[in-house]
Amino acid sequence: MAKKAKNGKTDSAAEEGAGRVTDLLRAPVGPIDLSLIDPGATPGAPGDRADTEADFARTAPALAELQSRLYAEGVGGGRRRLLLILQGMDTSGKDGTTAHVVGQVNPQGVSITSFKAPTKAELQHDFLWRIRRAVPGGGSLGIFNRSQYEDVLVVRVHSLVPESEWSTRYDRINAFEAELADDGVHIVKVFLHISKEEQKQRLLARLDDPTKRWKYNPRDVDERGFWDAYQAAYADAIARCSTAVAPWYVVPADRKWYRNWAVGRLLLEALDDLSPQYPVGDFDVTSERLRVTAS
Repeated sequence: MAKKAKNGKTDSAAEEGAGRVTDLLRAPVGPIDLSLIDPGATPGAPGDRADTEADFARTAPALAELQSRLYAEGVGGGRRRLLLILQGMDTSGKDGTTAHVVGQVNPQGVSITSFKAPTKAELQHDFLWRIRRAVPGGGSLGIFNRSQYEDVLVVRVHSLVPESEWSTRYDRINAFEAELADDGVHIVKVFLHISKEEQKQRLLARLDDPTKRWKYNPRDVDERGFWDAYQAAYADAIARCSTAVAPWYVVPADRKWYRNWAVGRLLLEALDDLSPQYPVGDFDVTSERLRVTAS
């Protein structure tokens, strides 16, 4: 397990400090052109696939310890929590990333919400209603597989509501996320940036492998026809909703091994910045030892 520094942080998250993934992948301020970001790039990776996967395994204990401390902090009444928001085109790896992240930590302190098309009941409420209900409690690592951003992505691309409606949602999302931050929610928003060609290969792989056909949805091919519209919608969402309290990170996702490492590293650095601490018990240890011994 990673050693703790005197400030309570883990050594592993700070080592090789030449380039924090948080800084390398943070979306730039202002308009963004996703076509200029290579989905096959591996910024910050410690080496090739083997090196990167080895680093992912090596730092997993540090991630697990930090998450354990956050969970303990919540059990002790702490309000702080970490919310990972995953967005991306179909096959970009939202499910795969979630599985790899959860596989490294104690699932008892994790909540996962996958937002599908809203139900009739959900449509009776404001678009943020179902999102608010899923915000993780104190001490939790929450993962949103899709999120409030669907209401400025698919809703926009398919004109499900008038532009006069969805165009107001960017500011409402920013206000909502600022509210969460004020309540102790540390937000990490990740856009899994996949190329159209890589998506095609992953869809074909699902058709070719009987064990993966359950993942295939014919509608995914229909959505490929709106690729450029989705890229424009994502670019606007990232540009308009990357704030100081809830920045966006663009993770190249053509290489699964890099994608998993990068998201894991973003979480590690976020937790290290939070530096959660095990709560101090409200009892006298010496007295309780005597009581336990005598019992």
